[in-house]
Amino acid sequence: MSSSAGPNVFAGFTKLCKGLAVILVCGHIAVQIFPSSLTYIALIPARTIPFGWNLLTAGYVEQSMHGVLISTIGLLFIGKLVEPIWGSREFLIFVFVVNFLTSLCIFIMAISFYYITMEEHYLYMPISGFGGALSGLLVGVKQIIPDQELTLLKIKAKWLPSIVLFLSIVTSFFTEEPATCLPILIFGAYIGWIYLRYFQRKPDTKIKGDPSDEFAFSTFFPEFLRPLIDPIASIFHQMMCGRSEGGIESRGYTVGSAVLPGSDSIEASRRRERGARALEERLAAGRLAAKGRKAEPKRDANEKESKDMTILSLENLVRTLRMRKSDPPLLNKLSKRKEILVRDLNSVKALKLSKVIHR
Repeated sequence: MSSSAGPNVFAGFTKLCKGLAVILVCGHIAVQIFPSSLTYIALIPARTIPFGWNLLTAGYVEQSMHGVLISTIGLLFIGKLVEPIWGSREFLIFVFVVNFLTSLCIFIMAISFYYITMEEHYLYMPISGFGGALSGLLVGVKQIIPDQELTLLKIKAKWLPSIVLFLSIVTSFFTEEPATCLPILIFGAYIGWIYLRYFQRKPDTKIKGDPSDEFAFSTFFPEFLRPLIDPIASIFHQMMCGRSEGGIESRGYTVGSAVLPGSDSIEASRRRERGARALEERLAAGRLAAKGRKAEPKRDANEKESKDMTILSLENLVRTLRMRKSDPPLLNKLSKRKEILVRDLNSVKALKLSKVIHR
């Protein structure tokens, strides 16, 4: 059982995620072979004005080996779950938007820190990595299957982005490298949430975003902190988005001018159903493949028995025709048919014997 589960874990990666993974690996190799290229493709705030494209390229360049491994593995496994539900086009738009806006926020933050502290290392520190898009995709997992329990970690999927950010904040106090990655992760998660909350288009419902209470900003925090977070989140919501909570609710399903109660929960339940359906299809495909492998030896045995019976019947028929000395053409045809079956059966036996020997 464990042998059949192993290959299924590494199956089903999408073509788009594989292509993005190749870009991450090639970017890391290019930086290792040509270190000077980091000046042009990583985010260096002092050089962003002449090299404005580094706002686009910085999100796809990993400078360390463990960084490219974590980003590649995370992209493949999270994309395997998220992309079939969003679609390849929406998935690519999400990754591009989150990476670009994360780099833009990092640029603004670095310039602000320089003017506050007048320390030049904020201007010349090369910053890059796929962590922003990755933390944004974790927010997507929270949206799609919030109540799905992860077998290995024994936690619900809705807590994944919160746990990753909390661990990053804790480790940033002890090591220098996570401190440079921390803003990327925080901005990536927040921008990913803003995009999914207000701007993601849903073809099936013809509305933008996800206004459900289950996806509110305060759900990233433990329940005892939510009464403190909700008022702050509503203030930032009105300042940054120019919308009130009432405006969000007005995007629900309406009849005339009246908002249908529970429209947010309808959208949330549809989203959970799509996520659960995708998981069930993936599990069913795995079980079907396992059953097929188990049934293969039995099918081979049945085929061998059927061929043996056919050969025996042909031998009896040929023997009877020879005793009666009748219909020579039919006798020749049946004899050739028997020889072909015997030859096929012997070749199958030889193939199986060679497989046993090689094992």
